[in-house]
Amino acid sequence: MKDELLNNWKAPRDEYLPNFIIGGAMKSGTSTLHTILAQHPKVFLPEEEVGFFDIDNIAEHFDFNFFDKQKKEWIFQDMQKNPDALWNWYGDKFKDGHGLLCGEDSTTYITSEIAAQRIALQKKEIKVLFMLRQPSKRAYSNYHHLLRSGIVDHTFEDTLQFNPQLILHRSLYKQQLAAYYKHLPKEQIKVIVFEELVSEPKKIMAEVCDFLGIDVHLFDPEVFNTHSNKGKLPTFFWLQRFKNRFSRGFGNSFYLKILPFRAPDSVIRRFMSDKILNRISGTINPLKEKAAPKMNEATKDYLDTYFKKELSGLDELVGQEVLSKWFK
Repeated sequence: MKDELLNNWKAPRDEYLPNFIIGGAMKSGTSTLHTILAQHPKVFLPEEEVGFFDIDNIAEHFDFNFFDKQKKEWIFQDMQKNPDALWNWYGDKFKDGHGLLCGEDSTTYITSEIAAQRIALQKKEIKVLFMLRQPSKRAYSNYHHLLRSGIVDHTFEDTLQFNPQLILHRSLYKQQLAAYYKHLPKEQIKVIVFEELVSEPKKIMAEVCDFLGIDVHLFDPEVFNTHSNKGKLPTFFWLQRFKNRFSRGFGNSFYLKILPFRAPDSVIRRFMSDKILNRISGTINPLKEKAAPKMNEATKDYLDTYFKKELSGLDELVGQEVLSKWFK
């Protein structure tokens, strides 16, 4: 089964591959790291996340798969069916970076061991960077991202009670990173603590540049003040949850952006319905740049207790002090 999952996943040419990958974790400052690195004169990054090496991972990319109710069939990505189309699609992401250090940003990779295996399979040495954030705060930020994206339709506490995996599993860094240290040499992995990037951006970016083999002094000094992807939240949370409940079944219009192939007309029509609904919702309940309400203290303590236990041994795995920066 393992050989089948890796079949056709070796790039036909090194030019189809990046030099480095920002592999997650989601809602941990990866957009900020992406934005800073993209301003280096020797670096090229595609604007959007790619998600190539785990594009067929249903658990992580439910929005990459769609059930056409009219034809009663699933539309999904399969490397075994048309590898040339998928590799050409991926390689095209880097065509404007000729002669530069190319990278990509895919925040689901950290949770996909199959992505680690497929990256390790390449002849080209690909370096991987992981951003880690205080796990309870990351989960809370992830909830608001899912709310804004139309996925959750309950409160944070109710989601924790009835579907905890949805917002907690991306904070289980130890077991996820263990897969990368298993399949890749440790010299190809760089772990960055989000809170340190915020407090000491120049120091951390100097370390990142040293890891990637580029000159940190080529940055405009103003770049270190960058903070990207500031959260936008709906004006009324209850109305957003109602809309999310109602819109189930339309499909996710984001899917059209990442399809290597054209979707059937029946699927496109349903996605257009989703876009229209989102436009109406945005008028009635617009997204605004504002801070999320403070997490309930009892919920924060509850999650911290859980993550302290689950992440025990993370420092030893990554070879640096992390947990003391998050937990008293």
